[in-house]
Amino acid sequence: MLVFEYIDQDLSTYLQRCPSPGLGPERIRDLMLQLLHGVDFLHAHRIVHRDLKPQNILVTSQGQLKLADFGLARVYAFQMALTSVVVTLWYRAPEVILQDTYATPVDMWSCGCIFAELYNRRPLFCGQSEIEQLTKIFDALGLPTEGDWPENVTLPYHSFKAKPPQPINHLIPEIDSDARDLLEKFLIFNPHNRITARDSLQHPYFKDELESIRTSSSLSESESLDTSDCRSDTPVSK
Repeated sequence: MLVFEYIDQDLSTYLQRCPSPGLGPERIRDLMLQLLHGVDFLHAHRIVHRDLKPQNILVTSQGQLKLADFGLARVYAFQMALTSVVVTLWYRAPEVILQDTYATPVDMWSCGCIFAELYNRRPLFCGQSEIEQLTKIFDALGLPTEGDWPENVTLPYHSFKAKPPQPINHLIPEIDSDARDLLEKFLIFNPHNRITARDSLQHPYFKDELESIRTSSSLSESESLDTSDCRSDTPVSK
């Protein structure tokens, strides 16, 4: 018998319970830091979650974030055939929609969608079909170059009209420059150019948190850093 701790809310419920005007920037930063540490741990062990979305991320009453629902997770290996029916549509990376080969970058695309949702408290791309989902992605981010379009996929590049990207600030008005840069790196169409979980943790967006960790480590290597002490926003719980 397995016994797990009881957590009464996922990230979707957490955002719904959050009073207007929404989460503060420091709380968003803290949640993303926890999320990326979890994803980095998975990827370091060659595990692809393949279904990251707010409903599969739990948030405790103390504000700790925990990844859940590993029903679609797989240990990734080279030359391994992976099914294309993964990741809830709104958080699904373009290479999965196009039925191209994929690996850990699919989780990073999902992280980008979740990042935007922490600001807006609603999904960023809400397509009702795979074609509509791609159209909404390209409406916001612009059509990628033909050179970035994957080969040997059934949907041709010229199925979509060329269009320029919208400024991220139009999609997420409250986002700051460092957060915008990180979000853009999450939502790069070409998975080979998409930022990794490990690199994202070193991004300037997390500069203050990284400096805090280094300072605490230098003061006492025997004490672990309690990340809850550095949150400036109050966790939301029923």
